[in-house]
Amino acid sequence: MSHVVIRSVPFATRLRTTQGGAKELLQRDRARAQRFLAGESPLGPLPFADEHRRRHGHHGTTAPTTTASAGKGSSAGSASSIDVTDSGVTYTMQVGVGNPATQYTLLIDTGSSNTWIGANKPYKPTSTSHRTGNTINVSYGSGTMSGQEYTDTVTLGPNLVIKNQGIGVASSAQGFQDVDGILGVGPVDLTQGTVSNTQTVPTVTDNLYAQGTISSNSIGVFYEPSSSANVSNGVITFGGTDNTKYTGEINFVPLTTTSPATKYWGINQSISYGTGNTILKATAGIVDTGTTLLLLATSAFQAYQKATGATEDQTTGLLTITQQQYDNLQSLYFNIGGVTYELTPNAQIWPRALNSTIGGNDGQIYLIVSDLGSSFGTGLDFINGFGWLQRFYTVYDTGNKQLGVATTSYTDVETN
Repeated sequence: MSHVVIRSVPFATRLRTTQGGAKELLQRDRARAQRFLAGESPLGPLPFADEHRRRHGHHGTTAPTTTASAGKGSSAGSASSIDVTDSGVTYTMQVGVGNPATQYTLLIDTGSSNTWIGANKPYKPTSTSHRTGNTINVSYGSGTMSGQEYTDTVTLGPNLVIKNQGIGVASSAQGFQDVDGILGVGPVDLTQGTVSNTQTVPTVTDNLYAQGTISSNSIGVFYEPSSSANVSNGVITFGGTDNTKYTGEINFVPLTTTSPATKYWGINQSISYGTGNTILKATAGIVDTGTTLLLLATSAFQAYQKATGATEDQTTGLLTITQQQYDNLQSLYFNIGGVTYELTPNAQIWPRALNSTIGGNDGQIYLIVSDLGSSFGTGLDFINGFGWLQRFYTVYDTGNKQLGVATTSYTDVETN
C-alpha cells in the first residue's frame, strides 16, 4: 500500500456579533437551532454512505459543484438552508483556484458541501478552467447567489491540490461580507439539486480521496482557545487526524438514529453538573461548528441555571454569575459513547477579555450555556457549539458514519 500523508491547513475564527452584541449572537444561534429542530436540509452523512458506494466511480471526474450551505432555493426546489452566514462564529481559510492560483478567502462549513467563489474578488480563469454550461441559482436565509459552474484546479494547501474540482462562480451574490465564497466540507448529498443538469457533485474531500491525496473521507478539526477576536487559531486536517493536536485516544461513536438529529452531525450524550446531578439524561443532539454557544433543551438549561445560581443579564441575554459563584462552579461532564469528557468551570465562561465584543461589562462573568428553546424529547436536545468545540478535538468521518472526540492540551487550561 502506498503511504498517504495526512494534510493539515490553518484557518481563522471570526466572531460575527456586530452591533447587536451577545443578543444578536443568541438570536443567530437560536434561529439556526430552530431550523435544525425543523429538520431542514439533511446535513448529516447517514443518507450519504449508501449513495456514496453506488457513485464512487464518479469521483474525480469533471462533475460540477455549486453553492454552499444547505442549499435552499435552487431551481430544483431543494429544502430551505441552514445558512453558514447566519451563524455567530465563522471560519475562513485561503483557497487557491486556477493555475497560477488566485487566492480567495472562503468560509469553511461542515454543514454544507458545495464550493463557490466570486462574492467579492472576481474569478480569474486560467488554462485549467473549464466552463460546463451549467447554472447555479441558490437562495439562503440571509443572502442569495447565482452564476455559472466551472471545473478548475483548487489548492487548499501545498500538498492539497484537487484537479477538475467543480466550483460555482457567482455573477450575483448578496449577504456575504468580507469573504469571497464558501468551502463546503459536508456530505455530498447536500449538493443534490444545486446545479442544473446535475444530480450530485463530488465535494473537495471526496475528490481529494478519489485522487489519492488523502487516505480517508474525513476531516479533523482543532481549535486553540483564544482571548483575541478574529485570529488564526484553528487547524483542519483532511483525510484523517493530526495526532499532534489531541491527547489520549479519539473516541468514535456512531451517528445517532434519532430524528431530526440524525440528519446532521448527531450523537447521543448525557450531561451532569458536578458529580451525581444529571441535568440532561442520555439523548440525541448535534455537534455544530456554526453554533457559538452550548445550547440545552429548556429543562436542562433551567436545571443548570438553578445549580449555578446564575441570573440572566439583561444587556447581553447571557447567564451571568458573581466571582463567588464562579469560585464554586462545578465542571460539566459529558458522557459520549461511554467516555466522560469534562468541561471545566473556566471553559463554561465567555473569555473575559472578549466581553466588549458581546456588549458586556469588563470583568463580568458570562456563561456560554444557553437555552435551546425547546422541550426535552424533541429528537435534538443539545447543540455542542463553538464554546464546547474549543476544548476538544473532533473528527467528522463521513465514510464511516461516525464522529470522533478527543481531549487536547487546551481542554483544562485557564484561558477565559
